[in-house]
Amino acid sequence: MLTRATPPPTGIFAHQDGSLPVKSRLPRPTMSDIARLAGVSQSCVSLVLNEVEGARLSDATRERVRAAAASIGYKLQERRDSQHAAGASNRRGVIAYIVDEISISPHPVLHVDGARDAAWQAGLMLQTYVTRSNKDLEAEVLATIGHNPDLIGVIYAASYTREADLPAGLGQHPVVLLNCYTSEKRFPTILPGEVAGGFSATEHLIAHGHRRIGHIGGEPWMDAARDRQKGYREALATHDIAFDPALVEDGDWTLTTGYELGLRLLKLPNRPTAIFCANDVMAIGCANAARDLDLAIPADLSLIGYNDIELSRHTRPPLSSCRVPNYDMGQRAVDLLVDMALHARPPRSLLIKMECSVIGRGSVQELETAG
Repeated sequence: MLTRATPPPTGIFAHQDGSLPVKSRLPRPTMSDIARLAGVSQSCVSLVLNEVEGARLSDATRERVRAAAASIGYKLQERRDSQHAAGASNRRGVIAYIVDEISISPHPVLHVDGARDAAWQAGLMLQTYVTRSNKDLEAEVLATIGHNPDLIGVIYAASYTREADLPAGLGQHPVVLLNCYTSEKRFPTILPGEVAGGFSATEHLIAHGHRRIGHIGGEPWMDAARDRQKGYREALATHDIAFDPALVEDGDWTLTTGYELGLRLLKLPNRPTAIFCANDVMAIGCANAARDLDLAIPADLSLIGYNDIELSRHTRPPLSSCRVPNYDMGQRAVDLLVDMALHARPPRSLLIKMECSVIGRGSVQELETAG
C-alpha cells in the first residue's frame, strides 16, 4: 500500500489568511470526485446527472456515473424556482459571466459548464460574455448588464490563471473572480491550488520509490507553470531529495516540446527514473521520446502529467495525471455569488484554492532497485 506524508497546515497548504484549502473546509462531494471514481470526464458527469437530452452516452456509462455519485453521497440540489413563488416575478435572476476567451482550451469551457449548471439549479440564468480582453468591449458589457433589473451579480473569469486588470465599472453588483486575482483583494477569488497540485504529482512519484525525478515545465511567465514547478521543488525538499537543475526543463505546453525535452532528459548519463510534466500534452510527447529510446513506460520510466485531459485515459498505458477541478470551480463561483447576493452571507475567505487531485493510472509503477 502506498503511503503519503501528511503535510503541515502551513506553506503551500495554507491560504494567505492561514485557512486550509477548500477540501478541508468544504468536504462535500464534487463532480470531480465522481469523475475520478467513474473514470470519465467532468463534462460526462454533468451530462448524466443533469439528465441532458441527446447526450450520446452508453447505459453502462450512465449507470457507472450514478453509482459513483451514490457511493459518495452526492446529490444534485433541487432547483429553486423562486420566480414561481407567491408574489414573485416570472423573470429569472441573471448572473453575468464575463471571460476573456473560452475557445483556446477545454478548461474555460468547463468553468462555464459548472457555472451554468449551478445557476440553473439555483433558479437563475447564466449569461456569458466573451470579451477577448478588449477593454472597450468589457466597458460596453458592464454598461449593458448594469441596466438589467434581474442581474444579481458578476463572475469575472480568465481562461488561464493570471493577475487581472479589472475594468473600472466592475463592483456595482456582487463580484466573484474565477481563475484570476488582483493584488487589492477586493473580491472573493477562486483559483486552482497549483502549488499543492505540483507537490501531489511529485509526491506520487516519490511514494513509488523514485528519487531522481525530472520535470518538464510550462512557459515560466505563466502562473500555472511557476506554481507547479514550485510544488515539485517543495515535494523534493519535504522528502530530503536534493534539487538538481539538470533535471528541469522549461517547455511551452506542446507535444513537440515534450518530445524534445524528454529526449534531452532521458539521454543524460544519469537519467531520471520518473518525470513530472506540467501538462498531459507534453507528457504524451515525453512518452513518445521514451519509446524512441526503447524505454518502456512504466517499466523503465514512470510518467505523470497534469490537467487530466480526455486523451490521457486512452494512451498506452493510460497516463497518470493531476486533475484541475475546472467544473467545480465554476460551480463554486456561483455558490459564492448566490450566498452573497441572495442570502447576504459574506464569504468565509477572500481566497479559495480548489484542490488538484492525482489520478493514478498505468504510467507510474514502483521503482525496482537492485539488491
